[in-house]
Amino acid sequence: MEKMKIGRASLTWLDGGVTHMDGGAMFGVVPKPLWSKKYPVNERNQIELRTDPILLEVDGKKVIIDAGIGNDKLNEKQMRNFGVLEESKIDACLEELSLSREDIDMVLMTHLHFDHACGLSRWENGKLTSSFPNAVIYTSQTEWDEMRNPNIRSQNTYWKANWEPVREQIHTFVDRLEILPGLQMIHTSGHSDGHSIIVFEDKEDLFIHMADLMPTHAHQNVLWALAYDDYPVTSVHEKEKWMKYGYQKNAWYVFYHDAIYRALRFDKDGSIIDRVKQKEHSYT
Repeated sequence: MEKMKIGRASLTWLDGGVTHMDGGAMFGVVPKPLWSKKYPVNERNQIELRTDPILLEVDGKKVIIDAGIGNDKLNEKQMRNFGVLEESKIDACLEELSLSREDIDMVLMTHLHFDHACGLSRWENGKLTSSFPNAVIYTSQTEWDEMRNPNIRSQNTYWKANWEPVREQIHTFVDRLEILPGLQMIHTSGHSDGHSIIVFEDKEDLFIHMADLMPTHAHQNVLWALAYDDYPVTSVHEKEKWMKYGYQKNAWYVFYHDAIYRALRFDKDGSIIDRVKQKEHSYT
């Protein structure tokens, strides 16, 4: 597990599983000869996308950012189509840290697509129950509304199995919410209508979790939006805003999906000045 400290916050990446999604869809209208120079692609035109929650420890609180792909939540066809070669190992990761799921105080959900939200619930004795029973689960009101009442397009990614077992734990916000001093969730829309980013500032130290506005380092270009984005023009404008903000402050950008980097820091011109690489995974 990779770890880093940013200000008074400690970050640890947990093994939440992996998907392999179509590279063309992940880079939208960007031609493959361009994006394939920045991110590896397999013979099926799929790119590796981790689904690794970040354990954030700050001010005595234990916070999970997004929930991973979970376990036994996808059928055989979904496992094949989404290239899920590894499911969640969160229990083992927490045990290695002398923690358990019951120790988690909060879960911050940037959005509730299946690859982020399957890990919110798990099977126990043939019944789906909350994965983090003592946690408050935060998401935007817009995202929560669509999760429960998806439209004809979003019903393929907003699953009842991922929200019904945790509905009593959900706390929502409209525009932004300060979770802890310096730690904010900010509603951006873009990737989904209710999509949010996470920003932590502690004096000169700063990290920004762009979630699926910038799922990998290869999406740094503000114009490179996903075909999966419900509002791609909004994604572009929000990414431009928050990349400029981070560049000016030498912010760390932390990733949930990136298969190569856990975190990157850029200078004012957008050039990489520091990085945290992740360990290589082998899938059998």
